[in-house]
Amino acid sequence: MDTTEDVLAEVGPRLRRLRQERDITLSALAEATGISVSTLSRLESGKRRPSLELLLPLAQAHGVPLDELVGAPSVGDPRIRPRPQKMGDLTVLPLTRRPGGVQAFKMIVPERTPDPEPRAHEGYEWLYVLNGRLRLHLAGRDLILEPGEAAEFDTRLPHWFGAAAGTTEVLSLFGPQGERMHLRARPRQK
Repeated sequence: MDTTEDVLAEVGPRLRRLRQERDITLSALAEATGISVSTLSRLESGKRRPSLELLLPLAQAHGVPLDELVGAPSVGDPRIRPRPQKMGDLTVLPLTRRPGGVQAFKMIVPERTPDPEPRAHEGYEWLYVLNGRLRLHLAGRDLILEPGEAAEFDTRLPHWFGAAAGTTEVLSLFGPQGERMHLRARPRQK
């Protein structure tokens, strides 16, 4: 079994790995947490002993449980219990727990009448229909996606989506502009 000193010695490298995996600079992390760059650097290098008052804001900034930062052993139940959120008329279940980069969501999408105004914003989105039929209005085109079909698009194009009838369940991956998903849908052959 690891001693307390062994566990504490692993916190710094774990913090560095977590920050680098998320492609966050020390400066950006310092701004998000209110912890100085020098303190963060000393924590990561093991020159500063981690304390609860330093680890709590870091866990919050990275969107991970505190026990993940300190390497606590897992305690049985591996289930993730996302909390549904309402975003306008959508019900959204966040599936990723870290800020920045590509985010995953399960969405319950209602039918929208009348049609909303198309919107454009920075980002890139990939939609996969799990259940129901999704109506995607993209840059003046109307598309109907069936279960098992996916769409991928630059969100700077004016767009909106809603259920073609009833409600539709959708898996959505959304990322900053330029971060494209790796799975591409092929157009149907007619």
